[in-house]
Amino acid sequence: MAEAVEHSIEHVHEHAEHGDGWARGVAVLVSFLAAALALTGMAEKASQNDYLAAHIAVSDDWAFYQAKNQRITIRGAEISVLQSLPAADTPDVQGRIKAAQDYIARARDDAKNNDGLKQIAEQAKAREHDRDHALHRYHGYEYAAGALELAIVLASVSVVIRSKPLTFAGGILGTVGALGALAVRMGLL
Repeated sequence: MAEAVEHSIEHVHEHAEHGDGWARGVAVLVSFLAAALALTGMAEKASQNDYLAAHIAVSDDWAFYQAKNQRITIRGAEISVLQSLPAADTPDVQGRIKAAQDYIARARDDAKNNDGLKQIAEQAKAREHDRDHALHRYHGYEYAAGALELAIVLASVSVVIRSKPLTFAGGILGTVGALGALAVRMGLL
């Protein structure tokens, strides 16, 4: 894409050098559109990186949740086995049952260490929200970049075929793309 933009700018500059004021104006328009495209592309990549980082964190949180849930299941099975022993009423076995029950209670809800299933699930859901928001921003920048790319093509072609309406269309589309990127940046879209 960068080569196409450079070629378009060179073509417009060739016409501008021959004293064509309109072509100079298009050259300036294409330059602004290319700058807006570059900034939008950087924002798009940053949003993509934010999405990937958040996605990994969400996966880690849910994996930790599943592992902790498996440990709870194992402790529950341990309680069942201990309760079925002939010596289940002895203080030693009752102590082990109580320790397993305490572990299960802490593993389900540990507000003190922020490490229970309840807390892990809340953290994962919050990170899912962040991940989804980053993906939404990424797509917004992607659409804005597409509009800017098309605007550059329209403006460049307008010089070749000497069509001012096409220049106007490219300018409008470029403005829409740049405003769209700005709206995504400001959180309006």
